[in-house]
Amino acid sequence: MSTSPTSHLEQSSKLAEELATPDKPPFDPHGSAPAKTRAALRKVVLDFPASSEGFTGRQATANVKESLKWGTKIVGGVKPGVEGEHLGLPVFPSVKVAQEMAKPDASAIYVPGNQTAKAIEEAIEAEIPLVVAVAEHVPIHDILRIHSMLQTQSKTRLVGANCPGIISAIGKCRIGFQPLPCFAPGKVGIVAKSGTLSYETVASTTRAGLGQSLCISMGGDVLAGTNFVDALKIFEHDDDTQGIILVGEIGGTAEMDAAEWIRDYRRRTASPKPIMALVGGLEAPPGRIMGHAGAWAAPGEPDAQTKYQALERAGAVMVNHPEKFGEGMRTLLGGTSRPGANTFSGAGSQKRGFHTMRRVNPAQRTVQQKRGLYIKQFQAFDILKEKSVRVNESASKSDASISISVDRTALSPCIVASPTTEFDASQSRRFPFSYSQSSFDQSPLIAEVASHMGVPVSAQAELSALVQELWNIFKEKEAFVLETQIGMSADGSLEVHGARFGFDDAAYRSSGRQEEIHQLRNTAEEAPEEVEAEKDGIVYVKLEGEGSIGTLVNGAGLAMNTVDALTFHGGHCANFLDTGGKATSETVKSSFRIICSDPRVKAVFVNIFGGLTRCDMIAEGIILAFRDLNMQVPVVVRLRGTNEELGQKMIAESGLPLHAFDGFEDAAKKIISLAQ
Repeated sequence: MSTSPTSHLEQSSKLAEELATPDKPPFDPHGSAPAKTRAALRKVVLDFPASSEGFTGRQATANVKESLKWGTKIVGGVKPGVEGEHLGLPVFPSVKVAQEMAKPDASAIYVPGNQTAKAIEEAIEAEIPLVVAVAEHVPIHDILRIHSMLQTQSKTRLVGANCPGIISAIGKCRIGFQPLPCFAPGKVGIVAKSGTLSYETVASTTRAGLGQSLCISMGGDVLAGTNFVDALKIFEHDDDTQGIILVGEIGGTAEMDAAEWIRDYRRRTASPKPIMALVGGLEAPPGRIMGHAGAWAAPGEPDAQTKYQALERAGAVMVNHPEKFGEGMRTLLGGTSRPGANTFSGAGSQKRGFHTMRRVNPAQRTVQQKRGLYIKQFQAFDILKEKSVRVNESASKSDASISISVDRTALSPCIVASPTTEFDASQSRRFPFSYSQSSFDQSPLIAEVASHMGVPVSAQAELSALVQELWNIFKEKEAFVLETQIGMSADGSLEVHGARFGFDDAAYRSSGRQEEIHQLRNTAEEAPEEVEAEKDGIVYVKLEGEGSIGTLVNGAGLAMNTVDALTFHGGHCANFLDTGGKATSETVKSSFRIICSDPRVKAVFVNIFGGLTRCDMIAEGIILAFRDLNMQVPVVVRLRGTNEELGQKMIAESGLPLHAFDGFEDAAKKIISLAQ
């Protein structure tokens, strides 16, 4: 049981009740209390895989011990087909049995990506109010199916997948795997897509003496169960939350939805709570997946710059690095600046890092994405021909564009239609439909699509047939986007002139499905550094231009923000590199080797937040790698988080040309000067 005051436990319970009830109106703290509060942050069951590890494994045991010590009321663990006891807690053979025996209010799902959907489905069937899924690499179509189930019920809310979970610093409850030393009970509510950026944000507010009330991870998945607006509604009505921080990134429209909510909130509220925000990926190259499964823009979706501007116009105070949140929020809460105003100079505008990206026609893009496979246009044409779709490979002019993709707001597949040959956000329109839909024949949706695209009534039957075949391909082969450019032939028939098809990497890597599609990949045509990095579980993107700074970062969101922030300060980065959230000495060594294979690199910037990984272990890996690889370029190391002082000391006393910092500003200035 938590050691926190009863009032804080009750408040955390009410917050969790709001999270757990999808269709429930925002909780009113001044209204009458419900007859029976579910207290979802006080009764948690942990769901582990049916492996030899499971609930009793080393990592699971460490997590349970930490969570219990923190104050989480864990009622047991699930290990399929197994009954018993571990750490004084019961082991249940299924979620259904756990629900019958212990009545948990939340289920934390720690199973691998290929088993996550089945575990969520079991929790939905058991009517667990709050389900937190942490796994990466959950196949997109598995989650589409789960959301189609969630939309038919009102008992269960999902947080995640691909997220560290949620944590109440006041109620002392952790559902996930967040680094607990960073957290402190306080007054700031945080919602973030990125795990590492959320840890940086938490640490910044802790250092500023503000602490946190509730931290919700939206997660980096394509289809997040709980989004920014869901979290903002909770923070609005939470008495313990005095300031709000939102951490977004490229991909989807959640930040645009949040901006609209913030604008409405400030208009209808006499004294709105101050809101600060950051958007990662301002410098991300178009057409790439930047580490996170969901860090890519589908046809018609806004880029990071558009999201930044929308949040700023709505009244959020923007920063270019998460370490600025703490002092910035303290200033706003201290009354030196009108809450929510955009006049706070200490935050540091991101505008200087903006650049205009040329929109490329779908058929002309050739970049290779990671965590997803784009096939060649001729291969896409072959698939269309197999479905008897009319294709004109020599057409010089197209009239419009149509795509099947994923609507991240509707949490469903959608048609994206544009009356132009580019999926410009201002002219594109999204038409969501159910994942269970089988036929578009006689569907009123086709008439709406045709009207928006300017397709004549005489060609609507052909348009319907094209959409039907695209949907069949999308579902059968587990695509995440199918883009086509279309036009009219000389005889007035509809035909496809250009195609760009992307297929879900997770379906193949974590679940072994769609091997035939993924055998179409030709690694010989890809950047060799990126292919080499992939073998070691590292996500590496070689950036174009005269970049002279190599970057080595743990976590996709933090890696994107590192490139953004260095560019803001006048630096030129040669790469994006995400070692993964659990960097080791071996991955650090491999990362250095790959970075230094680029002759443009004149200096390397290591930006590590030691959340789940200790800074002293990272420091040891850096020192060993520097010596083993006979490094000839200077290295600047910024270490924050667990054991940061010890890690910095090890770097400083190594006798190597390594420069240790804890603050980002000083580290950025140093690496830029060295790279010049």
